[in-house]
Amino acid sequence: MTRTIYVNGQYVAESEAKLSVFDRGFLFADGIYEVSAVIDGRLIDNDLHLARLERSLGEISIPMPMTKPEIVEVQTQLMIRNELREGVVYLQVTRGTAERDFGFPAGLRPTFVAFTQEKNLRNAPSVINGVAVDIVPDIRWGRRDIKSTMLLAQVLAKSSAKRKGFHEAWLAEDGYVTEGASSTAFILDKNNVLITRPNSQSVLPGCTRHAILQIAEEQGLGIEERLFTVEEAFEAREAFLTSASSLITPVIRISDRTIGNGKPGPVTTHLQTLYLDLARTSSEPVL
Repeated sequence: MTRTIYVNGQYVAESEAKLSVFDRGFLFADGIYEVSAVIDGRLIDNDLHLARLERSLGEISIPMPMTKPEIVEVQTQLMIRNELREGVVYLQVTRGTAERDFGFPAGLRPTFVAFTQEKNLRNAPSVINGVAVDIVPDIRWGRRDIKSTMLLAQVLAKSSAKRKGFHEAWLAEDGYVTEGASSTAFILDKNNVLITRPNSQSVLPGCTRHAILQIAEEQGLGIEERLFTVEEAFEAREAFLTSASSLITPVIRISDRTIGNGKPGPVTTHLQTLYLDLARTSSEPVL
């Protein structure tokens, strides 16, 4: 089946989806993206993702390409046209098209592109068996709270980690873990306290992170939103990472240090179950 792509108001075949070479997203990475998970034909945490999209665009003075209900309609149409029951819907908004110049003229019309990707989210081997992550220096720009398409540092970090046999890279700065190259980092300490870095300009405010912290609080789990060191991560009882496309993925090794007994821990697996239960009931199915 030919995949249908949304490009600036039109649903077109993948082979017909085209953008100008003068689009500022292509020339300057002058744009924002979002990714929403789809499970059982339902958009997961979508309100959080669209709120973050609006915030990120506002931080770099790009207007929303349409209202949030209209974006949901685009997502829904793509799911229907591509028969997507499990995977992700990707959204990207750039400042628009103009002659190449660092400055940009007023009144540019944003470019808005969206597409689906079919993925095995719930039963991926990484989610079931856990993954190893490498520690990589964090060389990104200072506004990591903005979900920019400027991802070269993350591409290099993940590529380096994968060449060494790791699934993901956890980025570190001044001895502290910031976050994963494309995920939020969590550890569980010896006292069963869940630790993750607080939201700030240093990290992306994760939508799955938000949901997990709510679930953990409802379960009475101790929570600390604070910086934690690489050494603390090495000594953790359990660890996991979260994102829209990886849900809750156990971390069973960090660099050369085995976490716990080298298998997904009981707290992590319990949170996985609770999150999937919430995902199945938190939104209406599209398909």
